[in-house]
This record gives sequence, C-alpha cells and structure tokens, in this order.
Amino acid sequence: MVTILVTGGAGFIGSAFIKYMFKNHGDIQIVNLDLLTYAGNLENLKSIEKDERYRFVHGDICDRELVSGLFKSSAIDSVVHFAAESHVDRSIRTPDVFVKTNVLGTLSLLDAAKAAWQTGEDAYKPGVKFVQVSTDEVYGSLGAEGFFTENTPLDPHSPYSASKAAADLMVKAYADTYKLPVNITRCSNNYGPYQFPEKLIPLMINNALAHKPLPVYGDGLQIRDWLFVDDHCKAIEMVLRNGRPGEVYNIGGHNERTNITIVKTILEYLGRNVDASIDETLIRNVQDRKGHDRRYGIDSAKITAELGWTPETGFETGIVKTIDWYLSNKDWMERVTSGEYQHYYEAVYGGK
Repeated sequence: MVTILVTGGAGFIGSAFIKYMFKNHGDIQIVNLDLLTYAGNLENLKSIEKDERYRFVHGDICDRELVSGLFKSSAIDSVVHFAAESHVDRSIRTPDVFVKTNVLGTLSLLDAAKAAWQTGEDAYKPGVKFVQVSTDEVYGSLGAEGFFTENTPLDPHSPYSASKAAADLMVKAYADTYKLPVNITRCSNNYGPYQFPEKLIPLMINNALAHKPLPVYGDGLQIRDWLFVDDHCKAIEMVLRNGRPGEVYNIGGHNERTNITIVKTILEYLGRNVDASIDETLIRNVQDRKGHDRRYGIDSAKITAELGWTPETGFETGIVKTIDWYLSNKDWMERVTSGEYQHYYEAVYGGK
C-alpha cells in the first residue's frame, strides 16, 4: 500500500485528483493536508470522506512540526503538492501571502520529505517521489505564435507566478543538491466541476444566471489554453508513477481560446438552454489587470512521448459538461458564494 500526501486536496484540482486516484487505484492511501482557506471546500470530497484509505488533516504546510509529524505518523511515500495561493488578482493586492504559502510552504514540505526519505548523502528510500504541481504562468507571455516547452526560460510577470517560479526553482534545487526524487508539472488553465467561482468560467456562469454584469478584462482577447480537470489528474498520476526523476512535464489541453470567446460560448449555451434573456448585453469590459499576460500556449510533446498522455476532452465537450454540472448543482454554488460551505468542516470533523 502506497501512502500519498496530497496538499491542498480540498481545492478544485486537488479534490479532483484524490477522487480520480481512489476511482482508479485500490493500492493507495491518501493523507489530505489542507488549511481550508477560502477556496478549500471539503464538500468536494463528500463521496470519499468515509473511505478507510482516506485521512483529512486540517493544517498549514508552513507548520513544520505538523508536516514533519505527518511523514513520521503516516509513513508518507509520495507528495503531490497542490497547496498554493493561486489567484493572480489576489496576489497583486497581497503578494506577501503568496510568498509565505507558495515559497516557504513548499520549502517546509521539501525539508520534511528529505528528512524522512534520505538514507544516505545521495540515496533515498525506493519508490518515493515529490511532485510539484505548477503553472504555465511561470513562463511569462507568448506572442501570436509558438508554445511553451519545458526548456522555455522562466519569466513570471505577476506576484503569483513569481512565487510559483520560486517554488519550482527550490524543488529543482533540492533535486540538484540533495538528489531528492522530484518532478515538476506545469499545466494550462484548468476548468470543470467544483471550481471556485472567482475563476473565469464559474464566475461567468454564476453571474449570467443571476443576470449580473460579466466583467471582462480589457478587450478580452487574452488567449489561454484550456485543460479539463480530469485530463490533468490523469497526467499527474502518470508523472507520479512513471515520470523520470528531476524532469519537468508540461500539461496542456490543446484548446486555445480568447477570454471573450469563452464568455460568449457560456452566454450562447445558457441563452439557448436556460433563459433566452441571457445574452451578450451582460458583458462589461473593465480595466485590464496589471501585468496581464497576452497569451499562453503549452507544448505537451514531452509527456506524450515519454508517458503516453494526451488530453481526452475537447473544449466543446468539456465546457458543456462543466456548465451542465453548475446548472445541476446550484445549491453548491450558493453555499460557496455565501460562505456557508466553510461550516462543513466543523459539522463533519469538529467533534473528532
């Protein structure tokens, strides 16, 4: 039985990964360490919370004593590190919070893994792995052509992406200096069910259903590559199991779209299937974000060639799945936007 420490496992991608792993593997145990900040929602994991292979720990990755204790008490074999402050707008307002969590928190995990796994100066227990889940934003911005590869120089433009780049470099340093077995994954924009509604797609769905204005930065022509969350989870699992130690793997959906195209796609679907009065008159162009990167595009050739991964969900299919999920789970969205979801931990775990 392999024991995996998943950090930030109550968030959008972390919770999807935990459910994906339990669905596809019977030989694992998962310890989910999450501080349950605004985006951490344990309701995302209701379907597996009673599974005897699952353990939730409420705590901070910056708490070195707690993290070190988990490696000892649970005999952690692998780490999949999702925990991060991840919203660019928030990083512009409070960059110090992002440095603390994304850089110092990552360092805390690396030190605990090194202490628990190192058996000699350059030797580690067999089968251990530290996977740093990062972002394509560390590469900066692209022009009209070309793609980010694993060899693209890091050129972060926001406090968020700078903190993630710093964390990635610290992970690489532990591999180079201490021979810690690591991988770094860098993905494009994720979307799918359970995503916190500050992100573009759920924000637009929620606002449109409430006939509220849909704020679009600048001209809306910023281009992003969109990756369905289940495809991302499969890629991370492949890297965890078979990625070559020390390697970086880019994970992209091959679904480049402008932000305004995403918004109009959502409006067209809702107008056609829910309420004909939902239309493009709801769009409001607002002042562009500071340092807003124009285009991201991912070259996933390496993970395809080495591990056999390819995205399975085209955007036309994935966006319908996503919108339909939110339409069928309006109560979830209401609890999230009202803050009521934050009481779930106390209700389920408060007496334990």
